[in-house]
Amino acid sequence: MPDATRHLTLANGLQLRLRHAPRLKRSAAALRVHAGSHDAPVRWPGLAHFLEHLFFLGTSRFPLDDGLMRYVQAAGGQVNASTRERTTDFFFEAPPAALAGGLERLCQMLAEPDLGIERQRREREVIHAEFIAWSRNPQAQQQFALLQSVAPGHPLSAFQAGNRHTLALQNPAFQQALTGFHEHFYQGGQITLSVCGPQQLDELEQLGRQFANVFAYGERARQSLPAALPPTGTGWVFTHQNLPPCAEQALELLTACLSDSRPGTWLDALRQRGWLQGFKAQMLYAFAGQMVWHIDLKLSPDACPGEALALLHGWFGFIRQLDPAQLNAEFGLLQQSHERNASPLELARRDCAGRPFAALDAQALHALGALLDGLQCTQHGLWQLPPADPLLLAGLPAATAWPLPAALKVSQQLPPIRQYAAVYLRWQLPSALRQHLYRVLARALLPLQERCERASLQLQFSAAGEHWQLRCAGQPAAVIRAVEHAMTCLHSPGNWQLPCEQEPALIPIRALLKQLPEAVLGTAPMPLAPGTLDQKALDDAWQHSQWQGLAVGFDAAALLSLGAVLRGCPGHAGSAPPDPSWRGHRWHHAKVPGSEHALLLFCPLPARQQACGRLLAQLLQGPVYQRLRVELQLGYAVFSAFRQIEGIGGLLFGVQSPHASPSEILEHLLTILRQGVTLDPATCQALAGQFDENAMPDADVAEWVWQTCLATQPDDLQALRCSMLGVRQAGLDDLLRGMLDTDSAWLCLANAAAPNGSWQ
Repeated sequence: MPDATRHLTLANGLQLRLRHAPRLKRSAAALRVHAGSHDAPVRWPGLAHFLEHLFFLGTSRFPLDDGLMRYVQAAGGQVNASTRERTTDFFFEAPPAALAGGLERLCQMLAEPDLGIERQRREREVIHAEFIAWSRNPQAQQQFALLQSVAPGHPLSAFQAGNRHTLALQNPAFQQALTGFHEHFYQGGQITLSVCGPQQLDELEQLGRQFANVFAYGERARQSLPAALPPTGTGWVFTHQNLPPCAEQALELLTACLSDSRPGTWLDALRQRGWLQGFKAQMLYAFAGQMVWHIDLKLSPDACPGEALALLHGWFGFIRQLDPAQLNAEFGLLQQSHERNASPLELARRDCAGRPFAALDAQALHALGALLDGLQCTQHGLWQLPPADPLLLAGLPAATAWPLPAALKVSQQLPPIRQYAAVYLRWQLPSALRQHLYRVLARALLPLQERCERASLQLQFSAAGEHWQLRCAGQPAAVIRAVEHAMTCLHSPGNWQLPCEQEPALIPIRALLKQLPEAVLGTAPMPLAPGTLDQKALDDAWQHSQWQGLAVGFDAAALLSLGAVLRGCPGHAGSAPPDPSWRGHRWHHAKVPGSEHALLLFCPLPARQQACGRLLAQLLQGPVYQRLRVELQLGYAVFSAFRQIEGIGGLLFGVQSPHASPSEILEHLLTILRQGVTLDPATCQALAGQFDENAMPDADVAEWVWQTCLATQPDDLQALRCSMLGVRQAGLDDLLRGMLDTDSAWLCLANAAAPNGSWQ
């Protein structure tokens, strides 16, 4: 059943956009204020971003403990905000039952914020910590330098994030500017609110009207026009002036053409020359007919950048002379695929921005022509437009039905009616060459991963310890086709040279998260044995490997088709290895880039305590955030949650701080744990409700089933819910005491050495 939409204007001037999507399990709201950092007074850089932060600190009606963030997170949802140059966005996703409460809190905190000076002072320190992290982040600095080079004299080249020095809280002029910005822009005429979910349109409209009316009446304020953009100063950054409306949608089609790496395309030409190591096209700015977009192209050291740019101009020329209707037909299929697979939050944000998933209309096709007219188009290179990608086809691939292999478990937790399926394949390889072979195979899978991304499929190939894992998820027919292509790559990658590309540096906390699976498995690094990387070495590794897998979300016909594909799965049928286990405390010192301190504390729990552990993690979220983020101001990266890592469930805490050492962070966490928690029946009910298949996101259901498969536990969501509802205060207290015991299993992963000799 297709989605139904509605668009109306409320009496206060607010634009309300509604979407009834029957396939969704969750609801979402996105609110856009048509004002951003470039609309704030030049004298106070960061004012708009600072105001965005202040909104989340609670109001007299909904204090911090009952504010939007706590409310949505307690319901198992997600919430965030973003300040851009000319817009500020607030958005959340939650179970349908929590939509009304989320909307009420969102609208009220924006319409009637508490801008008290003490909370301003505390939050300014958070902004300053973000500024320090931003100033030390290589990618952020590269983009800032890029904008300064291509837009001198334009607001894009100025600093807009704010810090301790630009946010002059004690200056009456700053306070006047802060309240004035809120009064001028946070009113009905400046706001677009989109709401989507499985609810009927009339119900969504009633909620929108009820809570959005809290905004004062207003008309759309005229946002000042920016200075003219200078001509493009570099070959990989493109600036445009005086573009017609819908240019952002037109750029989407153009970047879809650019990101196509199939034979005959620009990316394929680079890959055939051995030059391509990474590609990303990104719009950096769009407002009032101006647009800046960038191609982030990573080339091999022996590549010729000049020829790569010349080929790009030739590809532009080829696209320019094609029939736009031909381009739009393929683009329409891609957009349909995106819409079918989009989350509620993605749909709400697209609707709010006025960019639904659809082929270009006549106005957008006109904008495409104007966009191409502003690019350098030549007749360099030999090109062809690939046919429609089979990954976009709806029917099952034609193949002889074949029984499923014994190593593949089939779960019925995700009904086929969801039209979302996932395949997990996991190999255990004792080969001393597995690290090098993994890099060869990962590169061989890259073109397929790029195709999957374009078709709204997820294809990941990862390694942890002795294991390789392939995961593919999305529309069932497309998953089967993608896995079939993946099997070919895994059997015979073709190119045996080790790739030399370096991964981009991550901030410390993200770098630790990436290393966490290896640390949890506790696999001792195996020295690389000498050997030749060739087909024989790969065949030998597969011959000595064992595999297990999972299929979830497929109907009977799709399973027979999947059986034919997995007939050639490399390796031998195996079973899950025993869980890695340890007693006592383990400290891993991870050497990761970055000057800030970071720590992850993982407390694994036995499977029988999973329900109690999940509830404990939920009850700890608020106190951890309140103490570490708000009161102690340790840093902006603070989180706590229950996580399943390589089949092992446990509580995970993470903090990145510019000043507190990992040992100090750990002591703060232990202090919170020693204080205990109080059982809240409402929280227990809400958490149990999140583990209902009818409410749980499809991807989360599939991942939960896979983790239980790795843990050799039954995949019974009903049993997990019942266990959660049966948790009592004594159970929580016992679990906490056990966690704090000196013999308990702890894993600390930090970018510093252990604080004393009590750690292994």
